[in-house]
Amino acid sequence: MMQKIKLNRVLLAGGTHGNEFTGAFLIKKFEQFPQLISRYSFETQTLLSNPKAFTAGVRYIDKDLNRNFGRQFFGEEELIYYEDLRAREIQQLFARHGKTPADFIVDLHSTTANMGLTLIIDTDDAFTLQLAAYLHSLYPSIKVYNSAGSGRSQDSLRSLARFGLGIEVGPIAQGIVKAELFLKTEALIYSILDYLEKANHREVPLFDQQLTVYHYVKTMDYPRNKSGEIQGMIHPQLQFRDYQALCPGAPIFLSFDGNVITYEESSTVYPIFINEAAYYEKGIAMCITQKQQLTCG
Repeated sequence: MMQKIKLNRVLLAGGTHGNEFTGAFLIKKFEQFPQLISRYSFETQTLLSNPKAFTAGVRYIDKDLNRNFGRQFFGEEELIYYEDLRAREIQQLFARHGKTPADFIVDLHSTTANMGLTLIIDTDDAFTLQLAAYLHSLYPSIKVYNSAGSGRSQDSLRSLARFGLGIEVGPIAQGIVKAELFLKTEALIYSILDYLEKANHREVPLFDQQLTVYHYVKTMDYPRNKSGEIQGMIHPQLQFRDYQALCPGAPIFLSFDGNVITYEESSTVYPIFINEAAYYEKGIAMCITQKQQLTCG
C-alpha cells in the first residue's frame, strides 16, 4: 500500500514568470472558483507568484524569481530588487518554517519549446515517482523531466516544500493563452489534487509501471563569437524535436553564414527546451538529458 504521507497544505502557484499566462490565468480562475480545487483532507491555497511582472506582461521586473529561493534574506538594505522582496515574502509564508508552510507545491509554467505537457521533478523519492507514474497512466503523452543537478532543487519556488512539482506546457508564445494547453493543464491539476487526497487516506495502491524519465545532464549554448554575440540558430532538423534522440553527427546549429554545426559527442542524448525564448539571456540553446526507464512500485 501507499507509504504513509500526510499533507496538510498544497500550494498552487502560477505567474512565477509574469509573461507565462497559462498558469497565471489558471490561478485567477481558481481564486474566483475555489471549490474547483477544494479537497477534504488538506487546504489548497493559490499564489500569483509575481503579480507586478504579470501586470506588466514581462518575465520579471528585476531578476528571475524562479532562481531566487532557498537563501537567507538579511537586512532591508540588501533587498533592492522587487523579486528579492517577493521571494522573501513567499518564503516567510510557504517555506517549511513559514507561517503557513506548504507540504506540496505545484508551480505552473509554459514554454515556447515543443515540450507538450511535462512534469518537472527534482528528486527520485518514491512518493513523487508514484505520482508521476499515476499521472502518466492517465495522460500517456506526458513527459517526466528530472532536473536534479540543474539547481532547481535549491532555488526554485517548488523547492520550498517537502514535495514539489513543476508543470511545463508548450509550445506557446509568451504573453498569450492557448485554450488547448490551458484545459490540459487544468485537468492535470485536478488529477494531482485527487491523487493527493487519496494518498492522505492511503487509498492509492502501489502499482508497477515502467516510467520514462529524462535526467538533466547539462545545458548547451548557441555558437558565439569572441564578443559573445550569437552566430547561429537551431538547425531546422532539430527545431521542435524536444525529447527526441539526438545522435552523434546530427545537425544542431546552422550558422548565419550557412555552415552546419553537428553534435560531436559520443553518446545519444535527448534535448529539451530547444530554442526556448526566455533562455537566450541565460546562454542556453537547449538542455541535454539522458533517458532512463524506471519501474515504479
